[in-house]
Amino acid sequence: MMPALSRLYCGPLEHLTPPVIGEAFPNEAILGEALLEISVLDTLLTRFATKYEGDDLRAIASLWSKWHFAIVTAPALAANLLLERDLPLALNEMAIITNEEGRTTQLALSHEGKPLGSLDAFTRFEQLLQGHVAPLVKMLAYVSGASPKVFWNNFGNYFEHFSRAAEQHPMALPGLADEALRLVEHRAYPDGRRNPVFMPVRYQIDGAGECHRTRRLCCLRYRLPELAYCGNCPLENLPHRVEKSSRKKQGCSANTKVQRYTPSQDTASTSQGAVTPETAAG
Repeated sequence: MMPALSRLYCGPLEHLTPPVIGEAFPNEAILGEALLEISVLDTLLTRFATKYEGDDLRAIASLWSKWHFAIVTAPALAANLLLERDLPLALNEMAIITNEEGRTTQLALSHEGKPLGSLDAFTRFEQLLQGHVAPLVKMLAYVSGASPKVFWNNFGNYFEHFSRAAEQHPMALPGLADEALRLVEHRAYPDGRRNPVFMPVRYQIDGAGECHRTRRLCCLRYRLPELAYCGNCPLENLPHRVEKSSRKKQGCSANTKVQRYTPSQDTASTSQGAVTPETAAG
């Protein structure tokens, strides 16, 4: 890894595993473009499902995507916002390393990225969005039967989260995340295309005057019997949420410091300052 990239993994990123950089990917790596093969993705989801009691494929695929997008989004935004570099994250340029459960744990990249061609919100993230997220969302939706909007919201949730986390990085300059946050604030691109990461979360004030971070769409994790609704679930006031109200729920309010994401932990208490795809960041 080039020195500039290695410097990123401190502060809010100190618990993340940096990507492997090299022209030759590790033997155990799965090529990114292989994720668009039904057999490969189905195998990963089947392995991932073994850790849960339930077998709802929509929920399984959604949770798998949350782990994957978190691993992808953190280094992508760190390099993009802090170094103004575009990492090679198109599926045909990268690979992933998974654990025995089939969950993405690390990225393998062909090189350390190139200088951004534009700093504009609607162009600087296009390789990430169109080269990686869009085709993977399409395949996940096809394999699982879940709406593509669920997977886009999973990605958008982490895009917004890590954009704000980058503002707390020791290398951050004022206004660092402005363009990333500008992207999620617009319903459409300047050319009229729908923006799939528009408003992935909302910050709402409750009756006590406290601000809470709420996802735009539910991630479907509640469809697995052993999991409760996440602390950011938009189904807060719907009657069927009460059925699981006795289970432990953890939340992330917008008026607190952005929490660290620890991909090696499957669950983590928000009081410990960590956030995983199954806890506070939802």
